[in-house]
Amino acid sequence: MLTVDFDRLGLRDGDRILDMGCGGGRHAYEAWRRGATVVALDLDEQELKGVGYVVGTMDDAGELPHGPVGGPVRGNALQLPFADGTFDRIVTSEVLEHVWDDRGAIRELVRVLRPGGRMAVTVPTRWPERVSWGLNWRYHDQPGGHVRIYRQHELEERLEASGLYLRGSHHAHALHSPYWWLKCAVGLDRPDHPLVRRYHDLLTYQIVKGPRWLHRTEAALNPVLGKSLVVYTEKVA
Repeated sequence: MLTVDFDRLGLRDGDRILDMGCGGGRHAYEAWRRGATVVALDLDEQELKGVGYVVGTMDDAGELPHGPVGGPVRGNALQLPFADGTFDRIVTSEVLEHVWDDRGAIRELVRVLRPGGRMAVTVPTRWPERVSWGLNWRYHDQPGGHVRIYRQHELEERLEASGLYLRGSHHAHALHSPYWWLKCAVGLDRPDHPLVRRYHDLLTYQIVKGPRWLHRTEAALNPVLGKSLVVYTEKVA
């Protein structure tokens, strides 16, 4: 399940891409499939071990045009262990809302992006996020939780102030907003609640089977209900 549209990001075979805050690696895997040299960076060692295992399995299955070039790297968003202008493309998906010094993290991302390179940033959309915060304070008030809710213009102003041109935006994952509202309403520690379980089954069906009707439904709802805001930028050359 991708949040970033790699065609809009302009990812090409052979590009060097950083997936900052890669988590389980969903965007990194797609970049590897497209022939990129991928650095999947995260603070969580267990997540990085999982990424290493999956990409090795993908390579064994012949899914990677150039093999697993690059790899997982443990690192801090505020002190990226790379030289200036290292990457052609950067993805940071659902990360900045967790970082107190988001401006510092953006500056580091811009530093390691080459002039003319492109970056995609995703954060939770404001109003679906506000509903989740209102339904259950534990959704955000816990270690590693969300520390802010962005308005779109606030995020875009931070990106522009760091030396980036805006290159478009969209919303994604409309069907996921009601899922999180349900979880917050019945309790985040109740994954087996019948309503939560059935809705989770619907999302799993969407990801695994990819029915066209469900894809069209979500695409129509994204501008209104999309859980994620995606902003595309380009570094000033």
